Amino acid sequence: MNIAELQQEIIRLKQETGICILAHSYQAREICEIADITGDSYQLSVMAAKSPADAFLMCGVRFMAETVKMLSPEKKVILAAPHAGCPMAEQMDPAMIQEVKAQYPDHTVVAYVNTTAALKTICDVCVTSSSAVRIVAQIENDKILFIPDCNLGAYVAAKVPQKQIRLLNGGCPVHSHITLEEAELAKKRHPNALLLVHPECIPAVSALADYAGSTAGIMDYARRSEAKEFIIGTEISIVQHLQFECPDKRFYPMSERLICPDMKATTLMDVYLALQGQAGAEIEMDAETAAAARRCIDRMIALGG
Repeated sequence: MNIAELQQEIIRLKQETGICILAHSYQAREICEIADITGDSYQLSVMAAKSPADAFLMCGVRFMAETVKMLSPEKKVILAAPHAGCPMAEQMDPAMIQEVKAQYPDHTVVAYVNTTAALKTICDVCVTSSSAVRIVAQIENDKILFIPDCNLGAYVAAKVPQKQIRLLNGGCPVHSHITLEEAELAKKRHPNALLLVHPECIPAVSALADYAGSTAGIMDYARRSEAKEFIIGTEISIVQHLQFECPDKRFYPMSERLICPDMKATTLMDVYLALQGQAGAEIEMDAETAAAARRCIDRMIALGG
């Protein structure tokens, strides 16, 4: 089968099985085209919870599938590529953070949504890249321990200077490895383009940007802007998605190195085989873990996230 034929088979199979396909925005174009819901990780879990479907196939990484399961524990969640993880989500474990909490018992622990369910169980409140500033500003405690991404944490600290935000040395290896020199070179190559970056980039790169925000925020900004050229400072697939959506505009990657191998781990054939029950892995989570992990998400929702 070619790509078009495989996509048609996937569409037939998902209608036949009733499985709803979720695809993170960093997935390849051919996967996003056959997905029922696309978006950022937390957005996918919220939409899944509202969906009448009782089974989901996640085209993304493990922590995203876990979040879907946490918000919809009664539903079946399958991860299309079981080996697709997230170095940032997995770089800190509960034992490590418990030790840090013991050192700073008076700090509120804020967990970026890009963390495992196990880690969320010992945190106080969760945030997304789009809600982090708003949520941290509303926390009553002035002392914050922000995990795991120190770049996003630094971005929040700059926006909420009234808080004492303690950071650990963690983050996204894809975004954080992009240098200021690369960003400046991209602007030199495309002098008429606006620079839009994700705050998982280092602070110097975020400071250079015309807009810094979540992936969804970057895409929405580009769609709405009257500008015609944009340098995209997040996973390179977003350049392609925006070019399809806005053919009258031009989009350039800030760096050719902005490629997430875990997001590229899922293939169209993985989706096809998972729908047939021949691939993928079901996400299992005991009720105690799901409830404990969800507490920090519920707290985020209570604070307007």
